[in-house]
Order: sequence, then structure tokens, then C-alpha cells
Amino acid sequence: QVQLVESGGGLVQAGGSLQLACTVSGGSFDDRAMGWHRQAPGKVRELVATISSRNSAYYARIVKGRATIFRDNANNTVHLQIDNLKPEDTAVYFCRAAENGDMWSRSDYWGQGTQVTVSS
Repeated sequence: QVQLVESGGGLVQAGGSLQLACTVSGGSFDDRAMGWHRQAPGKVRELVATISSRNSAYYARIVKGRATIFRDNANNTVHLQIDNLKPEDTAVYFCRAAENGDMWSRSDYWGQGTQVTVSS
């Protein structure tokens, strides 16, 4: 069974940077799209960034210009770097792996999440 484990969250001051990692096990990695979502307290989960199996990246407006998503196929890991962090970036960040290729569906795999807290 495919499992996702996130790491790299923590407490950071506004203006700082963080790099999150998500490692996939139990299934293939390089042939599926990967993504990051986040959920702040009392808010719905929202898309942050995605990267296709062919390395095509997409960034939501909330992080565009501040984030970089990249994949390390040799280590079955996708990374999300966010620079110039703001207090409103505080959330639990979830990794998502497409169940099938580059198509997103309700059957996709999710990690447990990693907390990112940005202090002002």
C-alpha cells in the first residue's frame, strides 16, 4: 500500500524559509503526480502546489513567486520550498500522491501532515 510521510515542518519567523519533504513508499513514484495542500484552523484544505510526473509545476496564487516544488525520483521524495514565509502560511501541510499517473481523483493518497507555524 502506498504511504506518504511528510517532514520538515516547524516554527519559523516571518520572512524565513522552510523546505518540506514527502517520501513515498509501497508504490511507484516517478510515474505519478505529486502535490502539496494545506489546511489552517477553521479553514478548508487548499491547494499549494503540484508537480506532474514530467516535472511540470503549478503554484497556487497564495504562494506563487515564493514557492518551489521539485521531485527527487531517486529517493521517491517531493520537496516544497517556501520562502518569505508569512503568518498566514501557518497551517498543516499535506502531501498528496495521485493514484494514477497525472490524474487527480478522490482515490489519491495523502500523508498525515506536518505543522508549519510562522510567527510574526
